[in-house]
Amino acid sequence: MKLFKRGIVLVALLSMVFALAGCQSTAKEETKSEPVALTISAAASLKDAMAEIQTLYLKEEPNTTLTLNFGSSGSLAQQIQQGAAVDVFMSASIKDMTTLKDASLLNDDTIKNILGNEVVLVVPKDSTATINDFAQVVDPAIANIGIGEPTTVPAGQYAVDVFTYYNVMDQIAAKLVYGKDVKEVLSWVETGNVSAGVVYSTDAKASTGVKVVATAPAASHKPIVYPAAVIKASTNQDPAKAFVDFLSSDAAKAVFVKYGFTTL
Repeated sequence: MKLFKRGIVLVALLSMVFALAGCQSTAKEETKSEPVALTISAAASLKDAMAEIQTLYLKEEPNTTLTLNFGSSGSLAQQIQQGAAVDVFMSASIKDMTTLKDASLLNDDTIKNILGNEVVLVVPKDSTATINDFAQVVDPAIANIGIGEPTTVPAGQYAVDVFTYYNVMDQIAAKLVYGKDVKEVLSWVETGNVSAGVVYSTDAKASTGVKVVATAPAASHKPIVYPAAVIKASTNQDPAKAFVDFLSSDAAKAVFVKYGFTTL
């Protein structure tokens, strides 16, 4: 009789253990499946590559929603400084990332240098201009030159660096037309609204409406580095960090290389 009672107690205890384990398992599954929404503010020059990165990431993390916000790095940094709800910032320059770091707006441990790029001089595909060097933009055949606004567009600052390097900045100042981001400058060249423009090699590669006539030597401008980091105010710290880490994965690197970036 005693053995029978002990058996009943043992069965009851085991039932409780399994029930608790089941509850814990269910709780873990519910936690794992909880949806996450991330907002990514990224430099305009990343637009094409990031569309593909987004597709890849959502295959790995189907419960994540990514909202991609593109613009000039300087403008995006200003938005974050003004309190914009952003989880991850991807800049086309170290300068704008440093601005946010110095303002204590970043989770510093998450800052990563992800990509590199090149600066190129482009003209409309059907242009008859014979220039093949940045110094030759002084040619009267080049009526105007599109560049990004140097104070907010890294590509614009790199353009100023290159023209200064070739000692032509003063001679072409009146020809310069400033765009809100590098994609706008590319569009101007494609449509013939400017005779030439300075963009990234990745932008030129993605366009069928322009041709590259010169590539700026590395010594002519500040290093082109694309860093990424998690914003300190983000309420999704772990998912945001996971996304930044994904940007350095083999799968993401393959996409960036396809679009002409160099990976760091």
